[in-house]
Amino acid sequence: MDKIRTFLLALPRKQKRLIQVATDVILVWFALWLAFIVRLGIDDLYNPFVAHTWLFISAPVIAIPLFVRFGMYRAVMRYFGNDALIAIIKAVSLSALILVLVVYWYSNHQSVVPRSIIFNYWWLCLVIIGGLRLGMRHYFLGDWLSAAQHMSFVNRDDGLTKVAIYGAGTAGNQLVAALRMGRMMRPVAFIDDDISIVDHAISGLQVYSPKHIQQMIDATGAQEILLAIPSTSRTRRREILEFLEGFPLHVRSVPAFMDLASGRVKVDDIQEVDIADLLGRDPVPAQNDLLELCIAGCSVLVTGAGGSIGSELCRQIIALRPTTLLLFEHSEFHLYSILSELEQRVARLPFAVRLLPILGTVRNQHQLLDVMKTWRVDTVYHAAAYKHVPMVEHNIAEGVMNNVFGTLNAAQAALQVGVSNFVLISTDKAVRPTNVMGSTKRLAEMTLQALSYEAGPVMFGDVANVSRVNKTRFTMVRFGNVLGSSGSVIPLFHKQIKSGGPLTVTHPKITRYFMTLAEAAQLVIQAGAMGQGGDVFVLDMGEPVKIVELAEKMIHLSGLSIRSERNPQGDIAIEFTGLRPGEKLYEELLIGDNVGVTPHPMIMSAHEDHLSWEVLKEKLAELLVAISSDDYGRVRQLLRETVNGYSPDGDIVDWFYQQHRLEP
Repeated sequence: MDKIRTFLLALPRKQKRLIQVATDVILVWFALWLAFIVRLGIDDLYNPFVAHTWLFISAPVIAIPLFVRFGMYRAVMRYFGNDALIAIIKAVSLSALILVLVVYWYSNHQSVVPRSIIFNYWWLCLVIIGGLRLGMRHYFLGDWLSAAQHMSFVNRDDGLTKVAIYGAGTAGNQLVAALRMGRMMRPVAFIDDDISIVDHAISGLQVYSPKHIQQMIDATGAQEILLAIPSTSRTRRREILEFLEGFPLHVRSVPAFMDLASGRVKVDDIQEVDIADLLGRDPVPAQNDLLELCIAGCSVLVTGAGGSIGSELCRQIIALRPTTLLLFEHSEFHLYSILSELEQRVARLPFAVRLLPILGTVRNQHQLLDVMKTWRVDTVYHAAAYKHVPMVEHNIAEGVMNNVFGTLNAAQAALQVGVSNFVLISTDKAVRPTNVMGSTKRLAEMTLQALSYEAGPVMFGDVANVSRVNKTRFTMVRFGNVLGSSGSVIPLFHKQIKSGGPLTVTHPKITRYFMTLAEAAQLVIQAGAMGQGGDVFVLDMGEPVKIVELAEKMIHLSGLSIRSERNPQGDIAIEFTGLRPGEKLYEELLIGDNVGVTPHPMIMSAHEDHLSWEVLKEKLAELLVAISSDDYGRVRQLLRETVNGYSPDGDIVDWFYQQHRLEP
């Protein structure tokens, strides 16, 4: 049977259609003959052919052209579905009606045909032609028993992973069909909250209530649960995930509703549980007027365009109708990657967006000035920064030059060109920092604050002492960790789980704020549109999350158990490695209590102290001298004097500095 199936599938399309047409001619004759037998009995099996030869000639002559017209030979048998069944019903019904007219006309001149023959012919055609196609669909899929999978007397052990589908709606049924076609997993049951369908069978699978999941596992041997609830709120998904943690099942999901609707993914693109679902916070709808204010019809520059937040900003920006989007990035690979992705997206847009990839570094002020002037930039989103805390702690000079002086270069270039809007992507680590990265980001904030309150600042390093008219509105947006970003703990945990563990957590009490990339980027754009100049906006990150609890949830939802002293036979252990250089147990979003509300419920306005531009310029000059002379003790001292709340909790761990100290 497998050889015949393989042979038929390998035939050219034309030959397959000829076989289908020939088979349908035979089936039409067979249905018409059965119609006579049902009406007249089986006394003379050959009499219908002899007495009504004209009818047996007319039936396929009428039916086959209609079958062609209704596309019955365009449908791929393996993907035969409801639309093809409807086409069969229409084609068979119309052919039967036309045959009635032929019989009526011919009966007035020749022999009489019983009227019930046509009715019998109609329903027999539907059953035989439609039934054969459904049977052939299962034959070509190699899944003859799929309709009986829920029956207890059918015992199949085909080596496929047995999965239960949570959600018996449209997405769930599409997923079942996709899994059966793909032959990678075997669906064995549905789970659904709707009590009206519990204990019923859908697509050949029994529907269980969530409270009977253990019963379902015992009856079907399910090994995984696939969430097919793409339109459910995050709050409800979190409740479901917390409930499923108690069962020894690997939980995965189909993509979110918006991803399905946008065409980015298909319903059978199964993925690990979105960590955003574990946080359980539903995003607040964006305010379109704020989204478009600084982007629609503008020339927009994104620095660090290949990074996590920079690339997501670019994705959001191109949908808001900018005239030009400049991608400024120092990594050739990351620039190529985001450009390739954006070009595909732009090709699908109903409007034109010019994409310009620019290799460069924010440490080159002349290049930044040239780019902004050449392309008449209206809005800058400055996302370029070194953000990995231990890495910057080990490379202090690069962290300061990139995060502080890179921001200074971009800001001064924007001010000289007359850019209207400048938005700095900041971090919660800038609040009372214990590390170099956080202190440099706070110093970058202070630089923009100082420039904002100067009507005619003299540029840093300008020996001519020429003041510039300030037409730029500087805004800072501060938030915590984004899910899925480079260096995020989530991809690390996934990798460690796949390799069998252990999961490494720095401290049992460490907490972090989390937000999705898409939500963070949208809020950054909206906050940037609200600024008046010198504003520090803080995104509402919800409640901080304990990293060890996140690790435990990820282990449980992978269908595994935690190995510990209480459970030495568990699957994966959690190990505590100790805080890394510069790392804090808790992150904060506000330096003081002076916080205000904004028109957006997820965005707060922080009012914080800052230095004047003249005072800050002197500090920056001293910092530059200290960096040039590799005097990292002085660098730390200047950061402590300038950044309010900076209190490093350990020795300097810069590798270059340590090497110099070891040398005689």
